[in-house]
Amino acid sequence: MFDPKAEAMSRDERAALQRHRLWGLVDRLLVAGGLQARRLREAGVKGGSDVTLADLRLLPFTTKQDLWDSYPLDMLAVPRDQVVAIHGSTGTRGRPTLVGYTRADLDLWASMCARSLACAGATAASTVHNAYGYGLFTGGIGVHQGAVALGATVVPMSGGMTARQVRMISDLKPDVLTCTPAYALRLGEAAAEAGADLSSLKAGLFGAEPWSEELRAAIEGVLPLKAMDVYGLSEVIGPGVATECLEQDGLHVNEDHFIVEAVDPVTGVPVEEGEPGELVFSTPTKQALPLLRYRTGDVASLSHGECDCGRTLVRMSKVRGRVDDMLVIRGVNLYPSEVERVLLGSGLVSPHYQLVVDRRRPDVRLLVACEEPGDGGREGVAGELAQALHEALGLAAEIRVLPAGTVPRVEVGKAVRVVTWESGEAPLPGLD
Repeated sequence: MFDPKAEAMSRDERAALQRHRLWGLVDRLLVAGGLQARRLREAGVKGGSDVTLADLRLLPFTTKQDLWDSYPLDMLAVPRDQVVAIHGSTGTRGRPTLVGYTRADLDLWASMCARSLACAGATAASTVHNAYGYGLFTGGIGVHQGAVALGATVVPMSGGMTARQVRMISDLKPDVLTCTPAYALRLGEAAAEAGADLSSLKAGLFGAEPWSEELRAAIEGVLPLKAMDVYGLSEVIGPGVATECLEQDGLHVNEDHFIVEAVDPVTGVPVEEGEPGELVFSTPTKQALPLLRYRTGDVASLSHGECDCGRTLVRMSKVRGRVDDMLVIRGVNLYPSEVERVLLGSGLVSPHYQLVVDRRRPDVRLLVACEEPGDGGREGVAGELAQALHEALGLAAEIRVLPAGTVPRVEVGKAVRVVTWESGEAPLPGLD
């Protein structure tokens, strides 16, 4: 369901559409009053016609702290009786972030998720095995309603019950799998253990956590599909903000509804095209909780240029990590995904790992817990990996190559890639 009018319009056409919708967003925020209206007025903005796309970089940011401060729903731009659904984050970094949706917002969300599925090759004839969690988290319900809007058949499995998941894929023969990348890896591992036939799968849409090209290769090594990235967050709408197509060359941002920037995480100044920066989104067509220049905390780069698939939407890279996920180990700053690239790219260990930040003493150290491959360990692997991490990242880390099955597998929710060891027993057996 490729929509050339929306996904393949010229940059000038899209800029005109964005400008018109940005005006409407600013006008609605000013009428609604509240925090964003006050900041706009303080910036000298009296109406939408005062703002151009070039001026966007001069307007105030909105942050997650603003949403926390207005908890639960004080930033709504519509009367409460127009809110028909509430979703939000899990609250792992503080209070939950709650987002209201009007009926029009739900229709938009379904349309964006349908566009994402179509971007990955799904059609009305597809069967989508949806193993994202259902509930307050937007993943499961977002993909579900997108599949319905596309006209596809959806199997609403949610997370967990891995043996049953494998059985359903084997029996119902879906062509599309949707879940977190860590769980896709787990499903492939479980299918191999059970001797199950998952050959019906052709495409996978995996998101909700940063993942590397090396993890893509690992997933495609255990599942017979093309693994594609999907991006979204509840504050903006949920999944459906951006998606990789079958070319697997960056995620197409649905910028007719989500105006995206990349800024320096420290200064807030826009970065050059192709340079990594913190993603910032404005949501000109959202009703219940429209946001102007929302700082996501996710770090990626943006680039223009028509894709071989025909889409002219701006593309974002895979998310490198979150600003608040950055580790500082003995003066070296890095994201967990950078360690993942080295580990999985080495071919020396299995794709299951966990980073343990040992804070039991003043000189913080990083322990990298990984597993020997299925065919058994190799002498000297720890030393080779330690050298590879030092050469690639300048990182001095201690490697622990553990028996297969030691690192916890994700069954529900997102993978826990980093744990902190403050005191007491080791978080994983085999660490010291």
